[in-house]
Amino acid sequence: MKPFLIGIAGGTGSGKTTVAKRIYESLHLDSAVFIDHDAYYKEAGHLPLEERRLINFDHPDSLDNDLLIEHLEALIAGRPIAKPEYDFVAHTRAPHSTPVEPRDVILVDGILLFVDARLRDMFDLKIFVDTDADVRFIRRLRRDIEVRGRALDSIIEQYLGTVRPMHFEFVEPSKRYADVILPRGGQNKPGIEVIAARIRERLAEMAARDTPAME
Repeated sequence: MKPFLIGIAGGTGSGKTTVAKRIYESLHLDSAVFIDHDAYYKEAGHLPLEERRLINFDHPDSLDNDLLIEHLEALIAGRPIAKPEYDFVAHTRAPHSTPVEPRDVILVDGILLFVDARLRDMFDLKIFVDTDADVRFIRRLRRDIEVRGRALDSIIEQYLGTVRPMHFEFVEPSKRYADVILPRGGQNKPGIEVIAARIRERLAEMAARDTPAME
């Protein structure tokens, strides 16, 4: 059976990863895999560190969508991939990759996931996580300080300089391509359960369609 691809987009700190995990838990499946669009930032190791820090990571041009599409096509065809990992401290790809095996359900999340029409067309279901801007900013602030070791002034400067303007230019407009808009992110348990129920229905329909009829 062809894998069921689910795209989950939304602004920075909207709770996309939490939603993906909650959907996975609600599906009660043993066969699903997560792909993070953030892992596919373009390799910038050839640039000095100071120049890498100036890259606009909230612009679509910063992402290697060609590689992501190649990897999704491989998974659809039943082939494993070596998913890249990104080092957000060094601002370059990590030297190691993560092996990913094909699964029945593939969940992909990223802020700019629906900007590229080629990616949009690959998803069987597109979900946009819609969370208030102040909540998103606080979550991003905590993550960048606690996980990525960044300074407060640097985070605020980046947010005002690129994150916020790119959100209005690219992320927010991409919401119109979503099949489902989910308010409040991972806190919206009823909404997630409705989405999971519909996914289970679609999976059952696909399985029935791919099962040979008995003579």
